[in-house]
Parts: sequence; C-alpha cells; structure tokens
Amino acid sequence: MKEIINVALPKGRLGEKVYDIFDKAGYSCPSILETNRKLIFESEENSIRYFWVKPSDVAIYVERGAADIGVAGKDILLEYEPDVYELLDLNMGKCRMCVAGPKGFRDNTARALRVATKFPNIAKQYYASQSRQIDIIKLNGSIELAPILKMSDVIVDIVETGTTLKENNLAVLEEILPISARLISNKVSYKFKNKEIMELCESINSVCGFEGEN
Repeated sequence: MKEIINVALPKGRLGEKVYDIFDKAGYSCPSILETNRKLIFESEENSIRYFWVKPSDVAIYVERGAADIGVAGKDILLEYEPDVYELLDLNMGKCRMCVAGPKGFRDNTARALRVATKFPNIAKQYYASQSRQIDIIKLNGSIELAPILKMSDVIVDIVETGTTLKENNLAVLEEILPISARLISNKVSYKFKNKEIMELCESINSVCGFEGEN
C-alpha cells in the first residue's frame, strides 16, 4: 500500500494553479474544491493529503515535517534558507527580484546605501557580492513608499509587471535574479517516501515537462 503524501499548498491563485497540475498528474482530491471551512483534504484512493497555508509558511511546514512536500517561491527559499530539498522548478508565479528606485538614481558611494526591503538576507547577500556597504530598513508592506518619502535610497523587492513602480515614478535599476515557484521536499520524507515522491515528480513532469533539480 502506498504511503500518503502530505502536501502544503500556498493559499491563493498560485496554489490553485499548482493543485490543477497535481490533479492532471493523477493526484486529485475532490473535497478540496468544495466550499467549506475544512483545513485538511484527503484522498485515500490517490494516497494524497493537501492543506492550504500562507505562502511564506510553506517552507516551514515542509522543513518541520508537517508536510512531505510543498510549493514555495524561490524568494522564500533564498530569504529563509530552509533545510529542504528543491525538486522541481514549476515555471509558475514568475517574477523578478530587483533593486528599484527613483528614475535616474545615482548611487553616492561615499556613504552607506539605504535599502528598504522585505528580504533583508537577499539584499545583504546581493550587496555583499558587490562589496557595497548598506543600511537595511526592514519593512512589511508598501515598500515603494520608502524612497518616495526619502526614507531609503532604493528598495529590493519582487517585481512582476512593474506597473506600481511606474505609477510612483520609480524604475527597476538592477535585476538580482528571476523568481518562480519550486516544489520542495522534507529531507526525511525524501528518504522514507522516496518512491512515492519520485513517482509524483515523474507524473508532474509527464504532464507539464518540467525540468527537475536537486
């Protein structure tokens, strides 16, 4: 009998798209589509159990073993560096991690660069690679306000369309790296449920043609 795979899905549009892929790959769970307040959805027939969690929490559930696998953005994986395996790039939820600021901005290297961001670790690593001294301002929302109000020189944030930047007279100054959704696995689960997890990855590959990476 197959082991049940516990899957942490990110709440929202991305998670719904990911579930659609799992469904097509043979891991459907009809109850997840019902309108109710349930937190866990299981299909014994397909040996799968799903639960919705906040996108930024997926990696924690997987790292701690509450979920065997999950789907998290590369930004989360780089920022929090959870001890998990990265199995597949799902080529979904694509965007860019960028440095943005006022149009025509020129860096005054005589002082520390003030950087507002939700991603302090990514920002620190990026500027450390350039040997640039920075002053991190950790914010949780409306990052674009910081340079407009002169609280920061630039921001490091995720950019999808760039519309918000343009509407606030800001522009992408540098691209740090591309971001997309990744299928991740708990390390112990990968060892003890390897057959089931590999079959799932192969099924997803056969449906979507993704390229895996360990």
